[in-house]
Amino acid sequence: MRHVPGVSLQRKLLLWLLLPQLVLWLSGGFLAWRIALQNGEKGIDQTLTQSVRALARQIKPIGDGLLVDFPKAAQDILEQDPADRITYMVSSPPGRFLLGNAQLPPPPPVEVRVGDPYLYHARVDDRPVRVALLDVDYGTPQTRQTLRVQVAQSLTVRERIAQELLEQMVFPMGLMGLALSAVVYAGVLRGLQPLKRLEAQIERAGTLPQAGTTPLPPIELTSAPQEVHSLASTINRLLETVARGQQKEKRFLNDAAHQLRTPLAGLIGQTELALHESHEPAVQERLQKVLSAAQRSAHLVHQLLQLARSESNVEMQAIDLACLAREVAREWAARALAQGMDLGYEGDDSLPVQGHPVLLREALNNLIDNALHYAGPGATVTVRVGHEEPGRWALLLVEDDGPGVPAEHLGDLFARFWRGSDKAGGCGLGLSIVEEIALRHGGRTVAEGVVPRGLRVGMRLPAG
Repeated sequence: MRHVPGVSLQRKLLLWLLLPQLVLWLSGGFLAWRIALQNGEKGIDQTLTQSVRALARQIKPIGDGLLVDFPKAAQDILEQDPADRITYMVSSPPGRFLLGNAQLPPPPPVEVRVGDPYLYHARVDDRPVRVALLDVDYGTPQTRQTLRVQVAQSLTVRERIAQELLEQMVFPMGLMGLALSAVVYAGVLRGLQPLKRLEAQIERAGTLPQAGTTPLPPIELTSAPQEVHSLASTINRLLETVARGQQKEKRFLNDAAHQLRTPLAGLIGQTELALHESHEPAVQERLQKVLSAAQRSAHLVHQLLQLARSESNVEMQAIDLACLAREVAREWAARALAQGMDLGYEGDDSLPVQGHPVLLREALNNLIDNALHYAGPGATVTVRVGHEEPGRWALLLVEDDGPGVPAEHLGDLFARFWRGSDKAGGCGLGLSIVEEIALRHGGRTVAEGVVPRGLRVGMRLPAG
């Protein structure tokens, strides 16, 4: 099943910690806006209450009429600011206009107590305003009358005050949000440091030249939370279990191969002797089949021994990869010629690497053997040695112009016991050994098609 990478733990923690912080920050901004509006409205209400009482005191009864002692200058002052205008109206219920702005709307249908200011929202010239209303009594005890005084102020001031307050709060709230975000981010990074160290240890162990063939060293964390220590302990137990399983597999593989080697050699010898002594065609045919089966079994045993040897600890030394490749190519030239193939060498005259000559020779033998086995008569097989990213990688490749391998199966070439065709003679371990040897040297395998036809297989090894 293909692995689909998910969201990292760091991103998840940051998301779940910073998202509530963002929600709280936005909620705080909205709440501050509402509080600013309410405080601004309270200030307007106080001003309107004082204004409507003061205006009511300027109305004096004279006989059966009224004297409104409200100077023109005061009226001009009230209405001089068109954006924040304060308007008034004096009337006598049920609606007889006396003085001021006749456009002021009446209050909602509620009971208004005489002498107690009543505040309500309205609209004048399609603008929202706040209106203070005060009913006062005048006249004689016999002819009591009610005088209604209204003072209105636009809500522009309230909104401006709220906006200014919010603008003043945005900067410190933003700084606080950034500071909290930085603290959260630093806390998440610090909290994940043990996991980062754990990951780094595993990656370092995985990049060791022996990492592909020897057990990973145990993970050590001197200072880490209990949960990480538990995880490291679990991984170490798993590594120990895997190491024991590998050792058992290696011992079984080595022991089985050694135990089978001697009887198979005896079987091959006896079968060849019987072939020379027997002259009956039917018997020779059966003996030939037995000999072929015994030889395949012996080849398999040899491959298993080489596989076990490639996975063991060996000492590396400085060798000339180009010189080794030329020697091996010369050793196989006669067999290639006998099979009707052309085997040659192309590449550098000298290419030093750190490696084990026996293992590298075995790897090249398997590469050439695989090419000769599957390329077919008339094919050209070339051993190539060169650089990739000069000074960093050395390439050891075997290329042929045979039928090749479909692109979808290139990744299966190095799988154990996988074979690209049903052609007799192979056991499916040769390229697996190549891969083990490449990993043992800190390198990796290469498998790619050749245009117009053919296959290129080999190893990429650290240079030097």
